[in-house]
Amino acid sequence: MGRTGKVWLAGAGPGDAGLLTVKTKELLEKADVIVYDALIGLEIFGQIPPGKELIYVGKRAGRHTYSQREINETLLKKAKEGKKVLRLKGGDPFIFGRGGEELELLAGAGIPFEIVPGITSASAAAAYAGIPVTHRDYVSSFHVITGHGRKGGENRIQYEPLVKAGGTLVFLMGVAAIEDICGGLIGAGMDGRTPAAVIEQGTTSRQRTVTASVETIVERARAEGIQAPAVIVIGWVCALSEPFSWAEKRILSGRQFLVTRPAEHQPKLAARLRSMGAQVIEMPAIQVRPVTDHLEFERALREQIRDEQEKWMVFTSSIGVRVFFEMLGESSLDIRDILRGRVKIAAIGQATRKKLLEYGWQTDLVPEDYCAAALGRTLAGEAKEGSSVRIFRARSGSEELLPPLLERGLSVEDIPLYDTENRIYGEEQSKIREGFEKGQIDAVTFTSASTVRGFVEAMGDLDYARVSAVCIGRQTAKEAAKYGMKLRIAEQASIDSMVELLENCYGNGKNE
Repeated sequence: MGRTGKVWLAGAGPGDAGLLTVKTKELLEKADVIVYDALIGLEIFGQIPPGKELIYVGKRAGRHTYSQREINETLLKKAKEGKKVLRLKGGDPFIFGRGGEELELLAGAGIPFEIVPGITSASAAAAYAGIPVTHRDYVSSFHVITGHGRKGGENRIQYEPLVKAGGTLVFLMGVAAIEDICGGLIGAGMDGRTPAAVIEQGTTSRQRTVTASVETIVERARAEGIQAPAVIVIGWVCALSEPFSWAEKRILSGRQFLVTRPAEHQPKLAARLRSMGAQVIEMPAIQVRPVTDHLEFERALREQIRDEQEKWMVFTSSIGVRVFFEMLGESSLDIRDILRGRVKIAAIGQATRKKLLEYGWQTDLVPEDYCAAALGRTLAGEAKEGSSVRIFRARSGSEELLPPLLERGLSVEDIPLYDTENRIYGEEQSKIREGFEKGQIDAVTFTSASTVRGFVEAMGDLDYARVSAVCIGRQTAKEAAKYGMKLRIAEQASIDSMVELLENCYGNGKNE
């Protein structure tokens, strides 16, 4: 008899990846199979590591990919195969998420399971709109109600008790029935002047908030074209939305960017953009594979130790610095021998310089422009006659670095530390393609020509005229131009300059 797997029923929160719980994030790494629904947005989808079996069971009103019975049976089937199954649901699985129904079959079959609560849009969407669902001066309770009737249209909402309770009312899945809801509340005695709000796609980059009174909110929501998913909040606390609103006022609020940097570099850029209000889809277009044969690496360093003339060691990325020291640690070489004599260190930019400092290595040269061509020109002008230059970088490094050095007559060795390979994407690809087709992705950031090639390899026959490419340098932009992308180039080849460009082009009030 085979080993029985396990199911984790987890909430992915309301959409903002920052509201994903630590435990659910860990389960994205741990799970073999992820069964997800329609409310899992692109930003959270981008947190899923490659290689997972992904099963979409999304349900929208009137459009069901899987019936509830089929979802339950899928969870059971995968667990019986011995898989670690993550059932990923929007919001909290036990707040109108039908989580209890999905566990019934598992419990009856003796399948181990755990429940991981998620942040519910009932409170999160209101908070992102500046509405406290409770406030001592206004209200002491709040009530969460489903606005979505049972099959056949039956509405079981008891309006009179809700009005008498006097608390804040939060309706989930109710935008299609907003007229009935507001009419029912007024008919049950609610003051028509009671403030109300409708929050579309709360906590996401597409959040929109409409406020009015109970008797006018239907007209306002229709005029603004509010659509599902949306949360309806009714109560006097909604009057605080205007003075307390914050999420939609952030400089990059309403924007969504796709970041293609290698995985180990993405968090810093993504965090910077998220702190400014943007949603960020993390899609590492390339992955790093350190070379397995260290013979050339060790030979080059042993020759450097024997050199009597001035010696330069050149690094073109912080990844290269990390791999260099990993390979050095696996070798029989002594770092004190490597630095013996007149050894100087050159770095392509400040990020690479900072990475070298982490290992205690000071840098002698950093070009003013952070690119391979500028590094080559600057080093050619700085190095003494007869100097040896050893470049430690990716096998497919920029060709612009070498010509100035060779023209100067310097002894140059180009030592490959790692290869860059395109990441393989499956279900993620179709989800991201859909985002471009619907105009949901404002721009893609590229930090090297290889990230452009990796992105194109992953996206296939996408209409690249739809893609706004924000490039770190001209060499990267040249690669993006081959595919007809709309180009924007940072003034300097640095992450700070890219963030500044995104802010200038896409900040609040910008329509580019």
